[in-house]
Amino acid sequence: MKKQRIGTWSVIYSALIFAFLYAPIVVLIIFSFNESKSRGSWGGFSLKWYESLFRNSDIMDALYTTLSVAFIASLVAVVIGTAAAIGIYYSRKRFKSLMTNITYLPMLNPDIVTGISLLILFLFLGINLGYTSLLLAHITFDIPYVILSVMPKLNQLDKNLYEAALDLGATPLEAFFKVILPEISPGVFTGFILAFTMSIDDFVISFFTTGPGTSTLSVTIYSMARKGIKPEINALSTIMFVVILILLVVVNIRSAKDVKKDSHRGGGSFL
Repeated sequence: MKKQRIGTWSVIYSALIFAFLYAPIVVLIIFSFNESKSRGSWGGFSLKWYESLFRNSDIMDALYTTLSVAFIASLVAVVIGTAAAIGIYYSRKRFKSLMTNITYLPMLNPDIVTGISLLILFLFLGINLGYTSLLLAHITFDIPYVILSVMPKLNQLDKNLYEAALDLGATPLEAFFKVILPEISPGVFTGFILAFTMSIDDFVISFFTTGPGTSTLSVTIYSMARKGIKPEINALSTIMFVVILILLVVVNIRSAKDVKKDSHRGGGSFL
């Protein structure tokens, strides 16, 4: 009886927590289909705010900038972060521990400190604030997330695989692309998705490193908030939420498949 009561209260508590977290998002999605411009009353079902969204040049330009910066920064961060993770993995224990701790620092560092630091660095190097500075800033803070996503897969890797591939006649590049990369690809993919999501979500660092004529969605929405957020933002937020949800489902499905593959491999080796 006590266990049943504890289980019932746990379910109720979990339901309240999820309701508290997702109720604002549900309300936002519902009002993105509201005919009325008012957020306090329902005027009927309509798709006009979605149509107005794609006609708003300011929002669409900011969306293009956000997606292009996030995609390019994630690709570059994946290349650099994967190479760095491999270098850390094959280094000595003391150096490996030191570099792992250093990798955590940018993630724990407040965004406002990182943003101001990058702003000062760009001004010192004579880099004009704009698309280039914004892209470099996003690459910088995306790399640690890629490293920490790839490292667990490298730790599961058999260190003898690379040497075995070389002994069988493979070149170092062939050994990497045909042996190492397929084994760590789930971590690389997860790092890319995480970096992409973090770039889209970022505001503080983008605010300090962007320039005139270049604006991300977060900066654009912040500037709109002073005059009042338009209903088109509800439609845009709904689309972004659905896209991120789909990406999350894809990542979870891939992770589940990887776990099954690892279990099958383990069972085969045991037999």
